[in-house]
Amino acid sequence: MNRLRLALLAVGGAGVAALLVAACRDLPGFGGRSHPYGTRAVHASLIRHTANTIASVNFDQRAYDTLGEMSILFAAVLGCVVLLREAHDEHRARPQPAEVARPVRRYALLVLPVALVTGLYVVAHGQLSPGGGFQGGVVAATALHLLYLGADYRALERVRPLAVFETSDALAVSCYVVLGVAGVLAGTAFLANTLLPYGTFNTLSSGGTVPLLNAAVGMEVASAVVVLLANFLDQAVEIEEEHRS
Repeated sequence: MNRLRLALLAVGGAGVAALLVAACRDLPGFGGRSHPYGTRAVHASLIRHTANTIASVNFDQRAYDTLGEMSILFAAVLGCVVLLREAHDEHRARPQPAEVARPVRRYALLVLPVALVTGLYVVAHGQLSPGGGFQGGVVAATALHLLYLGADYRALERVRPLAVFETSDALAVSCYVVLGVAGVLAGTAFLANTLLPYGTFNTLSSGGTVPLLNAAVGMEVASAVVVLLANFLDQAVEIEEEHRS
C-alpha cells in the first residue's frame, strides 16, 4: 500500500514538474521590458476605471480566487472557534482589572481612534490607492484591541460584542457570494464586473463592483480577526480548568 502511494506521488509530482518547466520556458526574460500579464492587467484596470491595479486584479480579474482566500480565512476562524470553545472541565473566571502604566494607557487610547479611522480609510479607498479590504480589515480589528492594552479586558468586551462580529463575518462572506450570483442572474458570469456603471476614474464611486467586493472583504477580515483574537484572549484571560480534589 505504501509503495502504491509513493508511486502515485511520484507520477503526480513528475506531471506537476513537467507543467512547471513548460510554463517557465514561455516566461518573458528576466529584467526585460515585456510583461504580458502586467500590461493586460493594467489595461483591464483602466478600462473598468479602477485606479489601483492590484484591487482590479483581486476583485475583478480574479475575484473568484479572492473568494477562495476569504473562504479559507472564514473556515480557519470557524475551526478555531470550535477547537477553543469552553470544554466540560473548564469554567469562566471573570478577569480582575490589571494596573496599566500611565504612558501605555495614554498612548493606546490616543492611537486607538487614529488606527481605527486609518483602517476604515484603507478599506474605503482600496480601489484608488495601495491597500484594500484585507489590509484595512486587519488594521481596524487591531485598533479595537488597543483598548485591551490601554484599559482592561472588560473595557474591550464592552466595545466588542462578539455575537455581532460573528454575524457580520458570515454576512460579509454571503454578500460577496450574492454579488457573484447577481452577475449570473444578469446574464454575464459569476463575479463579472458588469452590474454597476464604472463611474468617474479615480473617485470613490469608480470601479463598478470592485468597491463593493473590497468592502465585503474588509468587513469579513475585520470581523474574523476580532472573533479569532477574542477566542484566544478568552483562553488566556477567562477560561480556567476545574480544580478537582
